[in-house]
Amino acid sequence: MISFLTKKVSEKAGLPPGTLIHVGEQKLEKVRIRLVNYTDKVIEERELESIEECFAYKEKQGITWINIDGLHDVEIINRAGNLFGIHPLVLEDILNTEQRTKLDDMDDYLFIVAKMFYFDSDDYRVRYEQISFIMLNNLILSFQEDIGDIFDPLRERLRKDRGRVRKMGADFLMYMLLDSLVDSYYSVLEGIGEKVESVEEILLGYPQHDTLQAIHNVKRDLVTLRRSIWPLREIIGSLEKGESDLINEKTTIFFRDIYDHTILVIENIEICRDLVSGMTEMFLSSVSNKMNEVMKMLTVIATIFIPLTFIAGVYGMNFDNIPELHWQWGYPAILLLMLLVGLLMLIWFRRKKIL
Repeated sequence: MISFLTKKVSEKAGLPPGTLIHVGEQKLEKVRIRLVNYTDKVIEERELESIEECFAYKEKQGITWINIDGLHDVEIINRAGNLFGIHPLVLEDILNTEQRTKLDDMDDYLFIVAKMFYFDSDDYRVRYEQISFIMLNNLILSFQEDIGDIFDPLRERLRKDRGRVRKMGADFLMYMLLDSLVDSYYSVLEGIGEKVESVEEILLGYPQHDTLQAIHNVKRDLVTLRRSIWPLREIIGSLEKGESDLINEKTTIFFRDIYDHTILVIENIEICRDLVSGMTEMFLSSVSNKMNEVMKMLTVIATIFIPLTFIAGVYGMNFDNIPELHWQWGYPAILLLMLLVGLLMLIWFRRKKIL
């Protein structure tokens, strides 16, 4: 995966800034464009055939949300940028699916890059895709890599006019989108928590070689989450301060609520990281304890055989004057003696709690 991305990024070497190249994996065959336009009275939902149909909604009454699923078609992204006056460097960042989480205030619009996370219950791994937002005065553009997201409950609220979302501006819709994004992190952390518990049970039972790999996978997922959520906290903090003219002062208090949620998510991630670090030490300690048990058992066996080897060595000497050499019951007697010595040593080890 890393070599694939490096290869794609290297294709841009030597090209002028703002050259549009899709960096990432193509996840859709065809780009899908969905539009929602609403006021406090009516709502309109459409799936558009071309990006040019969106331009009629640039100055239309109400708030418009345009969602583009699929980033592989560079021409569509370029035309969207031309229609809404988006800077080529911003379009370049949208097409780079390995872009870091960030906020750019371009005066006329806000540009936000974030990561949308999912927990795959089939292999207990965290998956993610990049999502970008462009917020204008009365319009929001969102760009996703694939169909399917965590905004369906928000769309349902818009349809049924629940809450205040249809009575507020585009900044409140931006708040709702970011709030849905942050809330989705809780379900991801819940999945990671279940994975941590299952690995912990294995550690307390019979840890295997693949247990360390499972711990490593959880740690890597937590690092990915942390790298995305820490800068998202700074983004929301900036929006909370109302530094942009596009953010209404009445909306800043809602961004403050998301900021608190983000802090809670970060705290949970840190707790999980501490647990996973402790699990690594627990695994190494468990392996060491198992090795010590094996060494203890081998030591006990070797200790038991020391006197038996001595007895066998004495009666294995080739001297004619050994008193028991010609005794009829000498062989079974010596075997019985060796058995008694072994049993007595086992009893002694048991009483000393060595075994």
